[in-house]
Amino acid sequence: MPRSNFAERVRDAVRQISHGETRSYGEVAHAAGYPGAARAVGTVMKNNYDPSVPCHRVICADGSLGDYNRGGTAKKCAVLKSESAIDSTI
Repeated sequence: MPRSNFAERVRDAVRQISHGETRSYGEVAHAAGYPGAARAVGTVMKNNYDPSVPCHRVICADGSLGDYNRGGTAKKCAVLKSESAIDSTI
């Protein structure tokens, strides 16, 4: 049975992002069934501390990383590089 709570649907969509891949906040919003709710996805990610939700894999539509509540942008960059999700020269 699909979850109906927005935050739960967002977290479920983010759990589907494979190791080594990223999705934009807008893509996650669309996958959760709420196109146009990219900013709300950012809020859910900002407040997420569940380690089963790889929130570091959610980035801005322009390719910039956005913030990361588990250590800031530098930490997010390091984690994405370790997964080969972004170019190691960044």
